[in-house]
Amino acid sequence: MAAYVIAELDITDPAAYEEYRQRVPAVIAKYGGKYIVRGGTVESLEGGWSPRRVAILEFPTLEHARNWYRSPEYAPLIELRHRSSKSTLTLIEGI
Repeated sequence: MAAYVIAELDITDPAAYEEYRQRVPAVIAKYGGKYIVRGGTVESLEGGWSPRRVAILEFPTLEHARNWYRSPEYAPLIELRHRSSKSTLTLIEGI
């Protein structure tokens, strides 16, 4: 069953975040992931959730997503993301 990572981001250091943005796709792909949503217009329809930026990743399984997040390749990118943005990541299993 597929798994999805939903990231909500508020970029605080655009230059540093650009480095993250350039480096992360290869690591995502290495673990079988792909972008479903990356940036774009966000419009709150109900409930008041108004994120500035959203990314949604799809992985073949929860295991693939967990392996990506816990990988040695992604570890330095997590630190870079933390330095350059305020973010939340959620892992969801779905169809």
